[in-house]
Parts: sequence; structure tokens; C-alpha cells
Amino acid sequence: MRLNKFLSSCGVASRRKCEEIILEGRVQINNKVVLTLATDVNEKKDVVSLDGKVLSLPNDFVYLKLNKPKGYACTSSDERGRKTIFDLVESDVRLFNVGRLDYDTEGLIFLTNDGDFANMVTHPRFNIEKEYIATVEGEMKESELAVLRKGVVENGVRMPQAKVKLLGYDGKFSKVSVVIDEGQNRQVRRMFDCIGKSIKLLKRVRIGKVVLGGLYRGKTKPMTQEEIDFFKDIK
Repeated sequence: MRLNKFLSSCGVASRRKCEEIILEGRVQINNKVVLTLATDVNEKKDVVSLDGKVLSLPNDFVYLKLNKPKGYACTSSDERGRKTIFDLVESDVRLFNVGRLDYDTEGLIFLTNDGDFANMVTHPRFNIEKEYIATVEGEMKESELAVLRKGVVENGVRMPQAKVKLLGYDGKFSKVSVVIDEGQNRQVRRMFDCIGKSIKLLKRVRIGKVVLGGLYRGKTKPMTQEEIDFFKDIK
């Protein structure tokens, strides 16, 4: 098994993050520091450790949905001392978040110790749709919605197209559904910034076929087998 997959399967982090950890010199195999990403592990014979702690593959995987509130960082430890999503989770198993939501964005995020599952959800080639509901100041014009759908131009570079639908306007704020399948850093907020619109609240309500539903802010819920299988069946 490739080392980054082994680390991810042990619940350390996603495969991409595990590659960073390897390059930082924090991983040892049989008491020797490993810096080569292409290293293979014999999970039955090799002793793999991270920061001096021996790792082992879990017997069972955990898959949780979390409704992340605003004001929580998507990390296990925040260097600025802010609250993290793991302050909201009670688990005897070491979990990591699948993808991220920025500090001021709320909504659906997955927590797991299954690295292969995390890879399926986050890998760009699978084009998993993510739906957000943006509460935007002012009335959204059809011409502005059309620009978002086509892909706004930021610093001379066109951003990806998006599925955009106006859900309503109450005289002060517009509610807009935005569906993307790439997930660039702060992509939705940047889209609205480019057309001069300010987002009051941004919530992710769907990843693939998995919806947030009635899950309360700050609460977790086990994913159903059907929800898990949706990602594992992607080819």
C-alpha cells in the first residue's frame, strides 16, 4: 500500500494532506524517517509512526455529517486559537474533515477516518456537485445571474461555470442557489465579489446526493449506507 494511502486510511488526514506530512519529515517506517512520496508500506510487517506515535489501520470506518456553524475552523488544531469543528464532535476514533468550509461559511461537511472515501469526495476528476445557498444583499438581476452562470472573470482569468438559480427576494436580501463542481478556495464568495455583491450568509446544503436536511447547527449525524455508497460507487 502506498504510504499516503496508509496514513489516510489510519485517519491521519486526506491523501493530499498526508503527502505534505510526509515531506515535513514527520513519518517513520521501522524507525527511519521517510521523505519519498512513492514509498510503499507492508501493512502486515512494517511499523509506521507519525510524530513518534505508532499508527494502525482501523477495524471499522466512521462516516459523519456535520452542520458546521459560522465561527469554526475546519482543522483539528488552529494556530490562531479559534474554535474548530472538532470541538463539536465526540468520538473515540480519530477523524478528519473531508474538504473544507471557510470560517464564515456554514453547512454540510463530512468527517471520517476512511481515506479512500475522502479521496472519492474531493478528487477533482469525479466532479462532485456541491450546492450552496447564498443570502445576498440587494436584488439580484437576471444579467448578474447570467454572468455567474457563464463564469466571472477574476484578475483576467475566467472562473468555472456554475448552476445558479434565484430562489427569492424579500425586498432586502436575495436567496440564490449556487451549484459548483470544482471547489476552488472561497469560490462562491469570490464569484459574488466579482459582480459587486456582498454575501450576508453562505451555507452548503448538498454534496453529491447527500443533503444537509434538518440537521441542527453544530450537530453530527451518521451517514446512511446509501449515502456512503453513492461516493464509493463513483467510477
